Amino acid sequence: MSNRRLELSPSVLHQHLVKHTKQAMAFRGGDVKPWQRRLRRKLAELTGYSRMPTERPPLNVRSLWTQRHPFGSIEKIAFTAEPHADVLAYVCIPKESRPPYTWMICLQGHSTGMHNSIGVDREDEMKRIKVEGDRDFALGCMERGIAALCIEQRSFGLRREQTQKQVAQAGCQDATMHALMLGRTLLAERVFDVDRGIDYLLTRGDVETKRIGVMGNSGGGTISVFSAALLPRLAFAMPSCYFCTFRDSVMSIMHCVDNYVPNLFLHAEMSDVLGLFAPRPVVVVAGKTDPIFPVRAVRRAFRDLQRIYRAAGAPDRCRLVVGGEGHRFYAKLAWPKMLAQLRRL
Repeated sequence: MSNRRLELSPSVLHQHLVKHTKQAMAFRGGDVKPWQRRLRRKLAELTGYSRMPTERPPLNVRSLWTQRHPFGSIEKIAFTAEPHADVLAYVCIPKESRPPYTWMICLQGHSTGMHNSIGVDREDEMKRIKVEGDRDFALGCMERGIAALCIEQRSFGLRREQTQKQVAQAGCQDATMHALMLGRTLLAERVFDVDRGIDYLLTRGDVETKRIGVMGNSGGGTISVFSAALLPRLAFAMPSCYFCTFRDSVMSIMHCVDNYVPNLFLHAEMSDVLGLFAPRPVVVVAGKTDPIFPVRAVRRAFRDLQRIYRAAGAPDRCRLVVGGEGHRFYAKLAWPKMLAQLRRL
């Protein structure tokens, strides 16, 4: 009889395959632009973004309420992303600056929703609350003279599943699986909402069209990275607590199902995905003790991203901030880096 130890856990095989997978479209030097064109097409195909509607319906913007804030004004709106999919958002205008504004699209992750971005209770939006981990992104923007569009992501907050009789405990699991069966991903649908948010901003008269960016933490960081990779109208990005290596995060640690894109690991690592944003400025934010995006792997991925930015002739437009705690945003560390980049646009 053989004394070989039985290998019964699926992860044993999968980790072996991960270790020996060489990404077919990883950046390996040379001219960045043709590589970006090839990988961007492949990424749009793999995520299902290429299957999102090419003919976009009217936005049908509706104003739901407006309130004053010490930093400016906030309006809650709804607009149509695609037929049968409406988006809720906050439009946040700073009082300490004048139009046309620099705009940041703000994305919450797995939380109670976009209400955290403006520091109010989800059920009573007139009631202010304290938001932990610097996740009140829009207030951080307004305080610094930047306008913000805070989008409620599909399956989160007020856009959580409310019609289906039975839903998985992880709120985005059902939508993720349904999207996959339709040749899409929930990830691509969320990126599409960001793109439709840009469509909305461009209907306003107070937008500096070449100064629209995206930021978010965790699941918001995920969509910040993929939006940066796929949407050419974005000018800057600040993803938090997501950027890492696929190998050391979503391929080795339990993550929500909405992080996964079929076949992507065969073609690219995360540094390649965000490398599609080069040479536009990016500030990557990470936590020293983040348990699901290990900082050692974040630094390794960032070195690979820097290599792409150097090849694109923009080594100084790629910055990393590591906060001293875990899975959260670090406003006092990250914003000075981003503001320095914005002054150069």
